Amino acid sequence: MKQVLALVFAFYINTVAGQHLLYIPDTLSGTTFNLTVHRDSLQFFPGKITQTLGVNSHKYLAPTLIFRKGDSISITVNNNIGDTTTMHWHGLHVAPANDGGPFSMIMDGMSWNPQFVVRNNAATYWYHPHMMMKTAEQAIKGDAGMIIIRDEAEAALTLPRTYSIDDIPLIIQSVEFNTFNQFMPTGMVDSIVLVNGTDSPYVHAPAQIVRMRLLNASGERTFNFGFTANRSFSVIANDNGLLQSPVAATRIRLSPGERAELLIDLTGMNGQIIQLKSYASELPMGIQGGPTMPMPSWSPPMNSPLNGIDFNVLQINVGPQTTSPVTAIPTTLVPDTPYLEANANATRFINMTADSMMVMDGPFYFNHNLFDMMRIDYRIPLNNTEIWTLMDSTMVAHPFHIHDVHFYILDRNGLPPSPVECGRKDVVLVQSMETVRVIAKFEDFADTTIPYMYHCHILMHEDDGMMGQFVVTSEASGTSNVIKNSGFSIFPNPAQQAVHIVNTTSPEKTIIKIVDELGRVIYESSFEQSTTIPVEHWASGIYFVFLANEQQMTTQKIIINR
Repeated sequence: MKQVLALVFAFYINTVAGQHLLYIPDTLSGTTFNLTVHRDSLQFFPGKITQTLGVNSHKYLAPTLIFRKGDSISITVNNNIGDTTTMHWHGLHVAPANDGGPFSMIMDGMSWNPQFVVRNNAATYWYHPHMMMKTAEQAIKGDAGMIIIRDEAEAALTLPRTYSIDDIPLIIQSVEFNTFNQFMPTGMVDSIVLVNGTDSPYVHAPAQIVRMRLLNASGERTFNFGFTANRSFSVIANDNGLLQSPVAATRIRLSPGERAELLIDLTGMNGQIIQLKSYASELPMGIQGGPTMPMPSWSPPMNSPLNGIDFNVLQINVGPQTTSPVTAIPTTLVPDTPYLEANANATRFINMTADSMMVMDGPFYFNHNLFDMMRIDYRIPLNNTEIWTLMDSTMVAHPFHIHDVHFYILDRNGLPPSPVECGRKDVVLVQSMETVRVIAKFEDFADTTIPYMYHCHILMHEDDGMMGQFVVTSEASGTSNVIKNSGFSIFPNPAQQAVHIVNTTSPEKTIIKIVDELGRVIYESSFEQSTTIPVEHWASGIYFVFLANEQQMTTQKIIINR
């Protein structure tokens, strides 16, 4: 409790002028997790109090979840934000029903309980909402947190892993506030960099090998991280796992959604100060964060004062060593065998497009299509190994993210990826006029009802419809117009005149809510054994049925098709 109070105090000193001690989110570990997302507020700057979203005791952001590979996890997400939301486990390999995409809506005042086995390798992941058209608003207000997965291979290495001491989580966001100190979801004129919700932060680090877990949780900005005086560091992990061996570097570029783990050697530097910086002056035009592009007169402003300049992200004050310091960087890490191009079963082409080459703020498309919840873009056979060719035909770079799987980058414009981009990834930044090929395997989970997403991780682009969806199908998968799940049957599906719902277990009072794809409640009632709902006057589209009683709770998708 004392540690938690100290962390909360560190967070509140943001109201003091000058630099502020970095806030470190507390941790939750084990196999059962209870997360309550709620509305809150925080005094970031003098004047108006900023309206925020927090999780559990946090007024902004969420606790760090620590999972172990192979554990069976149960998470209850309670929604108290006054709006519909979801919760996506970014980078985790889970079934579609547990993924937390736009179809897994959590109504205000209700809960969602995904359960899954942790299959991912040790690395840094994160969680955030994925509500259609509201992801930016909810995530930027603070509904986001880090996930750390540990496994036996990582535990066998001599690495820093004392959380907040020599293993430091860094959730980095570039945000825009309006004149009333409220978050602006688009963030195109962002001027404030928050680290773990702290403005102008500093951290104490021991004079030894220190591990830094970098997560770019910004809505749109790409960072080009490095340390003062071009100090070298070692990259040991990217999005989805440890590399085979450390890669020495002086820069690492992370676009929204990407993560990396760095080791920096601070041995012999007791009493010194260095800065973690973004060398944005080295980014090319077209990457959001690089030099500001010339804008047409009709476009909204995108001239952030941070664009194209070098700036400090985090001050590191080096102090004494700990009692058991790590003083050497391993020469090897973990074996990893990339998928072979020769084993690919299919290839797919995704072109990122806009209405014209002059468009800088969207909308942007995949293959000239905006997201449509009624359209399945790809049906992928279970166990397929596929090559996806990603081409950016716009003037803006796009961080491309695929749910469910990790992938390996085969090449950029025909050239091999840089060493820091090798290994398991789930986000790749595709620059203007660039073609990137990635290879992935779609295994373990098949579901013809609930899709996975792929999308641009610039949140404004995603919310505007730069997203597609796919289902993974097994040979045994067929089509049925009856949904059977958790003791309820719902039929027909698709429906035209009426929907019938039957409790197939035991008659008891069941609460029912039906919402449309925007999260609006259009039907609310209760029944015992069965009920029939007339739908002949409902608009064609996708709807979500929430059913809850004392024994069970489930959410199902139905389609009204005229």
